[in-house]
Amino acid sequence: MKALDVITIGRASVDLYGAQIGGRLEDMGSFQKYIGGSPTNMAAGMARLGLRSALISRVGDEHMGRFIREELQREGVDVRGLVTDPERLTALVLLGIRDDKQFPLIFYRENCADMALCEADIAEDHIASARSVIATGTHLSHPRTEAAVLKALRLARAHGARTALDIDYRPNLWGLAGHGEGESRFIESAAVTAKLQGTLGLFDLIVGTEEEFHIAGGSTDTIAALRAVRAVSGAVLVCKRGPMGAVAFTGAIPDTLDEGETGPGFPIEVFNVLGAGDGFMSGLTRGWLDDEPWPVALKYANACGAFAVSRHGCTPAYPSWEELQFFLARGVLAPALRKDAALEQIHWSTNRRKQWDAVRAFAFDHRSQMEELPGASPDRIGRFKELCLEATLQVAQGREGYGLLCDNRLGKAALHRAAGQGLWIGRPVEWPGSRPLTLEPELGADYGGLSEWPLEHVVKVLCFCHPEDAVEMRAEQEAVITRLFEACRRNRLEFLLEVIPSKVGPVDDATTARLIERFYDIGIYPDWWKLEPMQTDAAWAATCGAILARDPHVQGIVVLGLGQSEAELASAFRLAAAYPLVKGFAVGRTIHGHAGRDWLAGKIDDAAAVATMAANFRRLCGIWDEARKGRGEAA
Repeated sequence: MKALDVITIGRASVDLYGAQIGGRLEDMGSFQKYIGGSPTNMAAGMARLGLRSALISRVGDEHMGRFIREELQREGVDVRGLVTDPERLTALVLLGIRDDKQFPLIFYRENCADMALCEADIAEDHIASARSVIATGTHLSHPRTEAAVLKALRLARAHGARTALDIDYRPNLWGLAGHGEGESRFIESAAVTAKLQGTLGLFDLIVGTEEEFHIAGGSTDTIAALRAVRAVSGAVLVCKRGPMGAVAFTGAIPDTLDEGETGPGFPIEVFNVLGAGDGFMSGLTRGWLDDEPWPVALKYANACGAFAVSRHGCTPAYPSWEELQFFLARGVLAPALRKDAALEQIHWSTNRRKQWDAVRAFAFDHRSQMEELPGASPDRIGRFKELCLEATLQVAQGREGYGLLCDNRLGKAALHRAAGQGLWIGRPVEWPGSRPLTLEPELGADYGGLSEWPLEHVVKVLCFCHPEDAVEMRAEQEAVITRLFEACRRNRLEFLLEVIPSKVGPVDDATTARLIERFYDIGIYPDWWKLEPMQTDAAWAATCGAILARDPHVQGIVVLGLGQSEAELASAFRLAAAYPLVKGFAVGRTIHGHAGRDWLAGKIDDAAAVATMAANFRRLCGIWDEARKGRGEAA
């Protein structure tokens, strides 16, 4: 079996998408940053559908190039063929959504990195490792990039791989329209038609809109254009027809488009057509490579296109395989798919930036507890939290599965230094000890402060609550958490909900499970739960069962410490580790309590504090790992 299912070749850019809807690009006030470029979008979309995809392209040796590489890796795309070009900048595209018909965009592609792709970038062993190679039309527009694409196609055919072309005609990128005409989709050109027709015979599958087949076939009569393409290519031709779906032709072109093979369409609201074709191609390729009948492949393609036109952005809109199957089985409930709560939950939870298999977190987000210690001041606490970070990094040593909890009010320097270190980072928003729940002032009355957070931060909120809370208390706290959860999703941030019922009232084996069920009942779907150590298997079984019954795609649970001793935590870990949903722990005072008290009092220096905390954290990690290993072997 070959290592890859598909390699895409061509554009790699950063899309800066206007966040405001219904206005001119001139009036956009902020932008969302996504990966872009048809082959890049397709590689990510195909990976989400379970295909082993790779991209061949170039990016610049700068922040945007690194962003594309890292995002593709997060999506599961093989980036061995993504060359870093030290001489050129990564391409950029500015886009906006004016209405359901106007989508202004500007291409910043002057001597960009991906247009420097050359034959030397095409490695035979890489091409030979794939079942298929997909090219897009833009890279046939320049002799250098055309040579690279043609080499890849020749090698693909020599090694028995399937080949496909997404015509992807953008007149602007062929030099036929000005910089302000990026939205233009069709300008007649005999030169472009001749260039395309010289390559069409190299493909097993050719995909395009009616306008794209017009340029490929040299006629604005669609049937005539398709017949002109058929005259030079035996490929399966798939013609996209917008809201009318798509049609496939495996042989001679009939007299009408309706006589081709079709798949079911989906009646949805058109919100954003940009990137819809790349979503369509992702679904089509999954069906094509699975050797599904064309009506099934077109069903996948139409559904993926429907997701794209109903959401903001290109790649972020594409579905996971689980999401696609859910949608096909259930159907359309709301034409605006982005407003379908059940669908959006599956979309979010199956397309996260990162899935964590383990989390061993040093929690030093304590604020009031540290402020009460002798010798404490905001500056001194901030410096101590930097020492906590040093201890965390010493133990983690760059390995996966380690993290921290740190606040921004007293721990800003440590929080900023933690960025990009590969750590799981949780950041609290509750005002310490508040009941009813109150949030830190930095969030603002409308929680708009979350717009300033890096996407790698997990929003953590602690709520002291109990199933027997008074109705008024419950309503007040749930209103805050609901608004916070919605703000997290709006800002693309993961959400951790910590509940500690034992500080409010008596608990039994069902207490935490009852709390969890209540939050799901009101529409709160945390990515993470942070729960106090439970004392029985029955309590853990009820809790994990309550979560999995409502959200099988949840990231997991981390166990908090409550200042317990290592011996007490070891006992708690042995119980928790039996449940795969428990990913690890987030413990603080057991690690930093004595060191913090002594350092703030001036009794030990920086090195001693770091050494003590690193040793404590390392031992705790060992206790957890042994508990997991032991319960796993027993199971």
